Amino acid sequence: MQELTEDNLQELIAQHEQVVVQYSAGWCGNCRIMKPKFKRLAGENPNAVFVLVDAEKFPNSRKLAQVNNLPTFAGFKSGALVNQVQTNKEDQLKSLIHEVTGN
Repeated sequence: MQELTEDNLQELIAQHEQVVVQYSAGWCGNCRIMKPKFKRLAGENPNAVFVLVDAEKFPNSRKLAQVNNLPTFAGFKSGALVNQVQTNKEDQLKSLIHEVTGN
């Protein structure tokens, strides 16, 4: 799992076949709860790139998905948004990962 340090998510998505993103913010309690789960799932899915994005710091990266609530998870495949889910439930996140990776 990697944490975005500049507003360049579009470049990462273009460079990798499968990308799963967690949009979060420092003040978001559910984001903090989901972060270790996101990190563990990243380890279980080595074919995909997992990226943590601060939705408040990186507006251009945020625009790549419709982020209305946090945490929002988005899956990208071959440069295109496959699906997104706004959840604090691990099973919904796993379902999104499956849509992206097929695993």
